[in-house]
Amino acid sequence: MHNDLTAFEKIPVKVFTTSEQGSVFVANEIANLINVRQREGKPVVLGLATGSSPTRLYAELVKMHQKGGLSFKNVYTFNLDEYFPMRPDALQSYVRFMREHLFDHIDIPKKNIHIPDGTLSKEDIGEFCKNYEDKIDQLGGIDIQILGIGRTGHIGFNEPGSSERSLTRLVSLDQVTRIDAASDFFGEENVPRKAITMGVGSIMKATKVYMMAWGEGKSAVIRKAVEGPISDQVPSSFLQKHRDCTVVLDDAASSALTRIKTPWLLGSVEWNDTLIRKAVVWLCQKIEKPVLKLTNHDYLEHGMGDIITEYGSAYRVNIKVFNFLQHTITGWPGGKPNADDTSRPERAKPFPKRVVLFSPHPDDDVISMGGTFIRLVDQGHEVHVAYQTSGNIAVFDDDAIRFADFVRDFNDQFGLSKADGARFYKKIVQSLEKKGPGQNDSPEVLKIKGLIRRGEAKAGGRYVGIPDEQMHFLDMPFYETGAVKKKPISEGDIKVIMDVLEKVKPHQIYAAGDLSDPHGTHRVCLAAIFEAVKRLKKKPWMKDCWMWLYRGAWQEWDIDQIEMAVPLSPEELMRKRRAVFKHQSQKDSAMFPGSDKREFWMRAEDRNHATAEAYNKLGLAEYEAMEAFVRYKF
Repeated sequence: MHNDLTAFEKIPVKVFTTSEQGSVFVANEIANLINVRQREGKPVVLGLATGSSPTRLYAELVKMHQKGGLSFKNVYTFNLDEYFPMRPDALQSYVRFMREHLFDHIDIPKKNIHIPDGTLSKEDIGEFCKNYEDKIDQLGGIDIQILGIGRTGHIGFNEPGSSERSLTRLVSLDQVTRIDAASDFFGEENVPRKAITMGVGSIMKATKVYMMAWGEGKSAVIRKAVEGPISDQVPSSFLQKHRDCTVVLDDAASSALTRIKTPWLLGSVEWNDTLIRKAVVWLCQKIEKPVLKLTNHDYLEHGMGDIITEYGSAYRVNIKVFNFLQHTITGWPGGKPNADDTSRPERAKPFPKRVVLFSPHPDDDVISMGGTFIRLVDQGHEVHVAYQTSGNIAVFDDDAIRFADFVRDFNDQFGLSKADGARFYKKIVQSLEKKGPGQNDSPEVLKIKGLIRRGEAKAGGRYVGIPDEQMHFLDMPFYETGAVKKKPISEGDIKVIMDVLEKVKPHQIYAAGDLSDPHGTHRVCLAAIFEAVKRLKKKPWMKDCWMWLYRGAWQEWDIDQIEMAVPLSPEELMRKRRAVFKHQSQKDSAMFPGSDKREFWMRAEDRNHATAEAYNKLGLAEYEAMEAFVRYKF
């Protein structure tokens, strides 16, 4: 039986505040089954997934083994899929992934591990796939199957069009899937076009299924899978027919579900200011009316009659929401001096303010909030930028060669050691020639690429108008692996954040709250900031410090969430664009563009235009563009 709030959900869904909490829940379910079967002297068969979704789950299972004594000696595992062709020792291999994240850290017998073989000849794949299914059946079937979900709605590598009865087989990868994998392979051209995957039918035979998804980037496809019709165009929707499937989400991944996005459509809700604002903005966008033109009939017709009952008329509700939206708009992101700040998003005093702008990559500062950055500097605030990572893996090899060539010619032109310059250039070129697709750079090449990004960041900062001593390059340790896969957050990462905050003692902190970043760097950078702030909160200067979260290149805050909107004129938008252009290695084509083919400056401008247009359609003033922020309460 569904209650009212889950009436649209055709698969049971558990929502946790964070992905860590969701992962712990699934890990406990697996551990409980293992322990029960061990007492009974029986094996457990697990179906395992790869990708970003289950990594925390595997970390929890490793912790349970190493600290809690959980044994995996009675466990058999079958992985969902593997790229084809793929060497087991390749960086992108799922064999390597599973070893690094789980198998090398637990006591599972090697003979109990099964992963599709990416080294087979094509003529042997059919027999291998049949044997894979037979082995699962001989063990009594999969007890618990772990799944992630792809942007196309795929589970395993069962792309749109996959049959409900499909079994383990060789498949062609969808273009969207290949684009999403491009960052792991250092370019879409290096992503294999095929994979061996367990089928939808294979997955449906499992006794219990947990499908996990984290982050806003998965919210739309989760809604399709859970609330939409069953369709082979969204293969995960077949799970609606499974006898025991649970979808495990964090808050962000659940945000498009009806009970979260529009709960008033499902029945009575407890209205508060936040929910009223969300509902009114939704209603305006749905019926294409500005706030002040909404009528009692509009509210009643869209499940929002309770608001009218409480407030007496649409007019009162409209004025309340309109005033809130109006008060989010400010041309003074650091606060306007000598002004009444009662209805402004930022305090007038102190003025000027000391500001720390955290930039996860060396260009996020100008891409994400370049207009506000310029405003803060122009209005006389002491702005510091803390570049959290080097961004060195996001530079093309030919740029590294170009700069090595510059060093060689520079030495020659200025009478320095010509031989040293030539040797350096040769070493760099040879290193890159030896490197295969998707392999790590040498330390020297990484250093050059890091210096390229650093030089571009300095050029951007100087263009905006801050001195070199107010640019801080933190090179957080978690990032410096030379590979797309990063280390977990460490004390070293938190310490460098604390050091810069203690040095500046800011009145304002700006941080990237863009948790949809597909590579996870923004997420780790924000976690380090939160932890640093938590540890510093008793410092006297923290009592007068506010934090504002901006979004990165991937998406914007919803209008009802925005607490400060900074309007930009056409001239300011052009200045922002020029600041972004200082990052030449990311211009024209970025190393990791994600699924969006537009350049970063285009994405940023389109997003800023769209925010301004959304405000205008709600009946507020018309601006060229807007940058948006949400305040983080310590």
